[in-house]
Amino acid sequence: MAARDEFETLTPEFGIYINGSQVPIDAITADLISLNVLDDVDAMSMFAITLSAWDAAEVKVKWIDHKLFREGNPVKIEMGYHNQLKTLFSGEITGLEPEFAEARPPTFTVRGYDRRHKLMRERKTRSFTNLKDSDIASQLAREAGLKPEVDDSKVVLPYVLQHNQTDLEFLLARARRIEYEAVVEDNSLLFRPRKIEKNAAVDLRLNIELLEFRPRMTTMGQVKEFTVRGWNPKDKKEIVASSAAGDESTKMGGTVTGPANVQKLFSSTGSTRVTMPVQSQEEADQMAKQGFAEMALGYIRAEGICIGDPRLRAGTVVKVEGIGERFSGLYYLCSTEHRFSMRKGYRTAFSALRNAT
Repeated sequence: MAARDEFETLTPEFGIYINGSQVPIDAITADLISLNVLDDVDAMSMFAITLSAWDAAEVKVKWIDHKLFREGNPVKIEMGYHNQLKTLFSGEITGLEPEFAEARPPTFTVRGYDRRHKLMRERKTRSFTNLKDSDIASQLAREAGLKPEVDDSKVVLPYVLQHNQTDLEFLLARARRIEYEAVVEDNSLLFRPRKIEKNAAVDLRLNIELLEFRPRMTTMGQVKEFTVRGWNPKDKKEIVASSAAGDESTKMGGTVTGPANVQKLFSSTGSTRVTMPVQSQEEADQMAKQGFAEMALGYIRAEGICIGDPRLRAGTVVKVEGIGERFSGLYYLCSTEHRFSMRKGYRTAFSALRNAT
């Protein structure tokens, strides 16, 4: 059996920083029940620290009134192995949950979100004119006190309406239209294309790093063509854009994509036609490409659990090996959950997508 690399996984460690200072590990380890960090490309990332909240020596509750755990305090969480820790979360405390149950000691859970929560505070109705989606993302970031780090989305949009949406709902909706991600790292808002073409950040081998894996392949929902139809009121002409099997930018280590497979197997599979407001041929082309890629990426959906690895982050690509030819290959991680407990150690659970077998 091959050996694990990069980390010595027998000595998992974690670090918690609040208000810029490290929480003494010895003080918190004795009461730590669990430490979870959830990372997601389509929702705010969050953390939860659950502690035993009873001081048996002094016969009173502890931690609940500690000055460290005040709402609004900035938090950074690291996990890893033997002095090789990596930052998994940077955000702020947003909730406190003491629990007093019958027949067992009280517990105290501290929760928080990454700084995308600043984009969730208010519903707005407003318009943007003659801007690209990347320009809009930069504006929303600055309004929330975040540093914009955006990739140019290239298509200028004459008019975009934010209708009774929070800034985050609006930004995620804009991102989905063009196959982008809107994520936060520390104080920076990243607005970038989904990177399924990238090389794997981590190799996961069955029964070595990978403990459990459950892929599900289905041809339902896969079609050979995705078409966007709209209307240009200025020119009074229909706008049509299509993307079809063969337009995939990558097969993610497989040999045939979902759309190509159903085209071969089920000749009457047809196509998906979507009518939506578009303002130019360039915008329609972009949306057809995005819609097709999103549909194809749903060909395989998978969940897995592996030895804890802080390199596994939502939005990255991993390579899964040792599960047969059809299902081995690259997978795009849409969410990860890093779990640390004194009883079970460090594990990482994930959800992933793939467009081919």
